[in-house]
Amino acid sequence: MAAHMSYEDQKKLVLKGLKILGFITIIEVLVALTAKGHLIPGLEFTGPMHYIYMLAMAAFSLYKAYFIVFFFMHLAHEVRGLRWSVLLPTMLLIWAIIAFFNEGSAWGQRREQIRKMDREQVKAPASGSLDYDKETTMFFI
Repeated sequence: MAAHMSYEDQKKLVLKGLKILGFITIIEVLVALTAKGHLIPGLEFTGPMHYIYMLAMAAFSLYKAYFIVFFFMHLAHEVRGLRWSVLLPTMLLIWAIIAFFNEGSAWGQRREQIRKMDREQVKAPASGSLDYDKETTMFFI
């Protein structure tokens, strides 16, 4: 139990945690710089490697979040029910983030469709006559 640990034991736990989190952060930065081609010019992760890179980054971040919540916020020493009352909403938050990314992707695709339609030129009709466009069912003057 964290409440029964001496000051020196708690200090050791914090230093160990900071070392672990620092090491994982350094690994994350090195992987990100490598994946984007900054460390090794010409090497960029594309295709399946890009997805593996993204999964690795998500896994590193989730581990760091787990570590912080369980050890620095002392959730590891709480009763099972309290742990689940914190973890379940967190899982819902992860689901919400995924849903927002999907929604944003759909908005981006629709925006690109609108831009494509805006780029298409509509022929100007002869002056003074009405022209009917059958595809868009619009009248042009």
